[in-house]
Amino acid sequence: VQLQAFGGGLVQAGGSLRLSCRGSEDKVSNYNMGWIRQVPGKEREFVAAIRRSGSATLYADSAKGRFTISRVGMVNTVYLQMNSLEPEDTGVYYCAADRGLWNRASEPIEYDYWGQGTVVTVSS
Repeated sequence: VQLQAFGGGLVQAGGSLRLSCRGSEDKVSNYNMGWIRQVPGKEREFVAAIRRSGSATLYADSAKGRFTISRVGMVNTVYLQMNSLEPEDTGVYYCAADRGLWNRASEPIEYDYWGQGTVVTVSS
């Protein structure tokens, strides 16, 4: 699967953004799909994931209650709705696809296919 992420931008603290990840050459529903964030000088950090069956979602503690991951099969796209954004949410957001087990979905190293990343900047 090839993945293209977009929707990042500059937003003030407290604002919202919706990131999109469009898949091609395969259905995103064949994979556990995740959003992973990276800040310069730090390791990639898991943000959220949705199970290939669509029956479950998983969030990092920092994202719970503020972010929502979803999927629309008709357009082969995964979304990350981000509300109440904080400066600490700043980073490059990657969407990724995992062929493996759901119980490893919070581990960035488990993901097999990655999009190019989209930059989110939250100003204070």
